[in-house]
Amino acid sequence: MEQLKKKMHRVIFEADTPAGRAFDVFILILIVISVLTLMMNSVEGFNTEHANLLNIIEWVVTILFTIEYALRIYVLKKPWRYVFSFWGIVDFLATIPNYLALFYGGANYLVVLRALRLVRVFRIMDLGPYIGEAHNLSTALKASRAKILVFLLAVVTLSIVLGTVMFWVEGAEHGFTSIPKSVYWTIVTLTTVGYGDIAPQTSWGQFIASIVMVMGYGIIAVPTGIISAEYTQASRDNPKLSTNTQSCRNCLADHHSDGASHCYSCGESLS
Repeated sequence: MEQLKKKMHRVIFEADTPAGRAFDVFILILIVISVLTLMMNSVEGFNTEHANLLNIIEWVVTILFTIEYALRIYVLKKPWRYVFSFWGIVDFLATIPNYLALFYGGANYLVVLRALRLVRVFRIMDLGPYIGEAHNLSTALKASRAKILVFLLAVVTLSIVLGTVMFWVEGAEHGFTSIPKSVYWTIVTLTTVGYGDIAPQTSWGQFIASIVMVMGYGIIAVPTGIISAEYTQASRDNPKLSTNTQSCRNCLADHHSDGASHCYSCGESLS
């Protein structure tokens, strides 16, 4: 029985074998079918003409997802680690919409959350270099979060100050009816979006608007520079990353080194 669980775990949680890849491809096909079914169900005319077919397809997919979710729990030594993990919650939310729809109308539209599971395509395609680069980007974003937070606080403060100035300069007669609305104009202008629903009419207002627009280009460049520097450092620190899909049955740890026989986190024997 234990050997069977190990084999099932390798198929369900890993993609280093033909069976594992086939399983992931099958799940991805189900996800695509489910999302397309949801989209077609929102098309007026088509949903009434093919209501029974759409309903049958969705229930078949739901039952298959339920079986898959149960198997994922069954093969693990500590199922709760999976149940309360990010992917465990995503898989659960991908399973329950149709069951909830039996009691709460409209809940079946939650199946759109299944699209999140398409991210798993990275496990089955030959995208090793991209996975490594994604890891470096994630590391760079984490290292940049304090600097980015300080930068965002500075931008918010600047927007409030400039919005207040524009409210005082332009006034309600030119559309700047309140400080919050003036701050909204400042943010829209600073980010170079420029909806055009509010525009300064006075010479001083247009002068300030010009300054805000020019500052917008500089502000866009700041976070890019911060993240780029951290990304370069992350690439130097992690020149080569393992891209195998080995997953520990005990603690769900991944990113193991190629050829590893035991989990680096808990010491459990790997498949």
